[in-house]
Amino acid sequence: MKKELSKTIGLFFGLVVSLSIYFFADLDPEKPEITATLAIAVLMAIWWVSEAVPIAVTALLPVALFPLLGIMNGKLVSSAYFNHVIFLFIGGFLMALAMERHNLHKRIALRILMLTGSGHGRILFGFMIATAFLSMWMSNTATAMMMVPVALSIVSKFREYMSKEDVRKYSSGLLFGIAYSASVGGIATLIGTPPNLSFARIFSIMFPLAPEISFSQWFVFALPVTIIMLIAAWLVLYIKFKPSKKSSDNESDVFKNQYKKLGKLSFEEIIVLIAFITLACLWIFRSDIKIININISGWASLFGNPKYLNDGTVAIAMSVLLFMIPTKSKPGERILQAEVIGRLPWHIVLLFGGGFALAQGFAESGLALWFGEQMKVVSGVHPFIIILTIAFFMSFLTELTSNTATTEMLLPILAGIAISVKINPLIFMIPTTMAASLAFMLPVATPPNAIVFGTNQLKISEMMRTGFILNIIGVVIVSIVMYFWGQTVFGIELSVFPEWANDITGNH
Repeated sequence: MKKELSKTIGLFFGLVVSLSIYFFADLDPEKPEITATLAIAVLMAIWWVSEAVPIAVTALLPVALFPLLGIMNGKLVSSAYFNHVIFLFIGGFLMALAMERHNLHKRIALRILMLTGSGHGRILFGFMIATAFLSMWMSNTATAMMMVPVALSIVSKFREYMSKEDVRKYSSGLLFGIAYSASVGGIATLIGTPPNLSFARIFSIMFPLAPEISFSQWFVFALPVTIIMLIAAWLVLYIKFKPSKKSSDNESDVFKNQYKKLGKLSFEEIIVLIAFITLACLWIFRSDIKIININISGWASLFGNPKYLNDGTVAIAMSVLLFMIPTKSKPGERILQAEVIGRLPWHIVLLFGGGFALAQGFAESGLALWFGEQMKVVSGVHPFIIILTIAFFMSFLTELTSNTATTEMLLPILAGIAISVKINPLIFMIPTTMAASLAFMLPVATPPNAIVFGTNQLKISEMMRTGFILNIIGVVIVSIVMYFWGQTVFGIELSVFPEWANDITGNH
């Protein structure tokens, strides 16, 4: 009842604020489309936060409102909803569904847990490594849902010889470890979490002449963040939830028994594993990898038109193969069946599209540059302080809002600010994107947080205290890595404003 009331309030509040801006504000008398774009952006922001209507429906507003209010051509708006980044997401998700359908993800997770061995610290580390690795390639929701039952089976083993308080500590540590590493793992790859994909596309929309942000470039930059964050989270959870009594040496038996139940590696699992490894390698080595003086040529250069190929091309090509290869265990079926198309999260696809259309509206109307002009005051502030502030703000904002929707709202604004203060836009846009995945305090912040909280074995106060520490640690790590390592990977020079940034769409 309360939720319905808040939705109704959000519905009417959004309309009132949006109409007030449209009829009574006048940001630029010579460009009425700037005010119109802001009115639509505010309406979408309020509806996204309050979920007044389904998030995917809010994402469709630009299709109707941008042409009606003279902001963008209807054909141009519609084309924003499907592009190579969407196909990268679809292809990656289909591969994840293939892993899930044939239980390969569970086999990988249990194998990692068997390798890490027994003992509180090792088991916690094993769960976190397994969850983070799978979350690089799969939905963090699916990964968390798979890992939680495995963790609970370990906890039931502890009840045989541990006190209630030790069991509570141990289970809390494991469950928090799963939730947090699911979010942290997603940071490492472009397909790991929706905000990363949103960034890649919005960046190319705002700056069409900028170099492409490829899968490999993001991976080289973001993997260190994931590794450092995992170690930091493990240390916090190990110290905070260490039981007083040492665990026995036979917890790994639980993993071995569960692994035995999976049986021998099936033909289908082998095919999916080969496809998964091939896809990962094709993504990583498609474009040239340049770090300091090292230059590795990408395989795309072997083709006549390497620029025609992108990460979405590769994702779809490998996914289509899985619909062609027959299974052995179920004659007449293929590795992937037609019904998986219905399992694709089309609401996320529409959310992406809405964000991309909104970004294009910000650029075409000039609203991004208008925001930049209003924020020229930050030009005298050191870039590292700005990065830290942005990451801090984003991390805590996404505790209460959709991280994808929030990212899509803020990135065009930050692009405009970067242009006004004459600094490389990546300096602001990348840490904002990464900080969207650093929401560890509340069950509503991310699906993995909600899943582990749903086991009824965690206290919300404990999640808030632990999450707050990790939010702060995460913000500092992202800021430091961006400022030092990011400049190397993305070829950023703080004293040089890149030429491609002068050609923002709509900067006429």
